[in-house]
Amino acid sequence: MAESDGEVEVERKEKTKHKGKHDKPKPWDDSSIDHWKIEKFDPSWNDGGMLEVSSFSTLFPQYREKYLQEAWPVVRGALKEFGVKAELNLVEGSMTVSTTRKTRDPYIIMKARDLIKLLSRSVPAPQAIKILDDEMQCDIIKVGNLVRNKMLSCIWSVCFCRIFFLQERFVKRRQHLVGPNSSTLKALEILTGCYILVQGNTVAAMGSFKGLKQVRRVVEDCIQNKMHPVYHIKTLMMKRELASDPALANENWDRFLPKFKKKNVKQKKVKSKEKKPYTPFPPPQPPSKIDLQLESGEYFLSHEKKFAKKWREKQEKQAERTAENKRKREAAFIPPTEPAKQDPSKSADDRNDVAEMAKSLKKKAKEFGKQKSLENVDAETYIAASEGAPSNKKKRKHS
Repeated sequence: MAESDGEVEVERKEKTKHKGKHDKPKPWDDSSIDHWKIEKFDPSWNDGGMLEVSSFSTLFPQYREKYLQEAWPVVRGALKEFGVKAELNLVEGSMTVSTTRKTRDPYIIMKARDLIKLLSRSVPAPQAIKILDDEMQCDIIKVGNLVRNKMLSCIWSVCFCRIFFLQERFVKRRQHLVGPNSSTLKALEILTGCYILVQGNTVAAMGSFKGLKQVRRVVEDCIQNKMHPVYHIKTLMMKRELASDPALANENWDRFLPKFKKKNVKQKKVKSKEKKPYTPFPPPQPPSKIDLQLESGEYFLSHEKKFAKKWREKQEKQAERTAENKRKREAAFIPPTEPAKQDPSKSADDRNDVAEMAKSLKKKAKEFGKQKSLENVDAETYIAASEGAPSNKKKRKHS
């Protein structure tokens, strides 16, 4: 009876545990199964192939034409293994990928689309072909429009200096991402486990989903001037150290991570010109050369007098120039000013002061010596001397 009652209680507990009909234990709810693992595609899963033809195409810049023409046989061979057709059109400047009857994996066309995107963004062909693996993902981050008011200033601004300033600011921020000798970019690649390429107005990245998320955050913060990539690198290094510690693996890391505050650097204030009051009348016409000659009376002089006046002005300027040069040459031969001699009366006073100081120092030394001798006196000798002293006085008195 006891055993039957125990079995009934267990059945009741199991019944109360699963409330709905869908809360029953599933065969795949096992701790030994890794649900995040991406299994390699087996062609036997899709024997029938694709029902419709899917295709993607993308344009590439002209400077990539020569390289793509050389590397296209390698790309075509890699896609042929998966039953994907690849075409390179040099007339239109485009690359096209499409499925065939031999295609079995339905997602491989998306991978092929990413492949031609990476090739158009200057990623080398051997590196871009790695995107065909199931565990490899890619992300192309557009950074050209992240700088504030870049496009608007280029379209609407009349001042070309403003356009140049904004483009220069974008180039500087992009250089922060690369770093000296590409050191910052290499550090990000090591910490995130992603391949990163900065080219023009885009940043191409290849790696895992987690790494791509970190790369996008670093790139956007850098181009938007929110945080320098060096601070992100420090944070990622600390996260890696914390993840290696099993005791802190499941804890919140906010208390360990550094917090960086953005300092407001004072920017140079652009001097704005004062706007003059609007007047419908045009500004007065500046006087011409003939007007100035009429005012001074030079216009009415003869040709000889004009020539004589010009010659006189020229001679005066020449005389001033020669005098100035002569003065500069003679300045090197002028003797320097000698220091003034001291008065003998002042020197005598100084000597007297030194003599007085020497006397005072000697007096202090004597007093200090007497004090030392009193401190070192022996008690017995002092008592003996004091007893003998009055007898001598008496003798002197009697005598």
